[in-house]
Amino acid sequence: MGSTRLPGKVLLTVAGKSLLAHQVERLRRAALVDEVVVATSDGPTDDAIAELCRVLGVACFRGSEHDVLDRFCRAALAHHADVAVRVTGDCPLIDPGLIDRLLTLFLAADPPLDHASVDIGYYPRGLDAEAMSMTALQAAWQEAREPFEREHVTPFIYRRPDRFRLGSLPPAGPAPVEMGPQRWCVDTVEDFQLVRRLLETLLPAKPHFTWTDCLDVLRRHPDWVLLNRDVVQKPLA
Repeated sequence: MGSTRLPGKVLLTVAGKSLLAHQVERLRRAALVDEVVVATSDGPTDDAIAELCRVLGVACFRGSEHDVLDRFCRAALAHHADVAVRVTGDCPLIDPGLIDRLLTLFLAADPPLDHASVDIGYYPRGLDAEAMSMTALQAAWQEAREPFEREHVTPFIYRRPDRFRLGSLPPAGPAPVEMGPQRWCVDTVEDFQLVRRLLETLLPAKPHFTWTDCLDVLRRHPDWVLLNRDVVQKPLA
């Protein structure tokens, strides 16, 4: 709830539901995910998120607001994860099919991977997901010292390819280069304007829409891509 650029963003409402409710609903459709857990802060401003989780019947773990690595690892341990999948809570267009493909890649790797991610060099930002072993996650939890490593959870792992075995989800087909890089996460008012239009367009006709359905809509409405074209992603450090 304490987002600096768009306070309260995860509880903004589209089509009668909060953005977080849309995201939880979509994550629950990932066939290879055993449990969805919302890991929020223990600050009073996030009581509203905990209450929403109660209404949705989704697990909620509360921990440090600033040491997100500690919060995330403790949540995974509390729910007895053997593989943890991380997505940020501002991605209501997240694609459960992509998460299943990521987990299939991760679980089938030989030798085993420590970390694998959806390649945001190909896919729009907002489809981000990371899968990691608990061994790698706990190593980061115990050893990471830099503030940005504690805040952003996984840099300790993916910045050490000499120590951890890394992988990424390759594209399923040719890149949609005609529209350039895109942001489907919600960090700003401009991001919200785009995501709201996509949700309001797709949900009535196809509630279980995929990320390629979003692309099809944007090909029909290329001006929508301009809504948040100038928004800059915040740096890690």
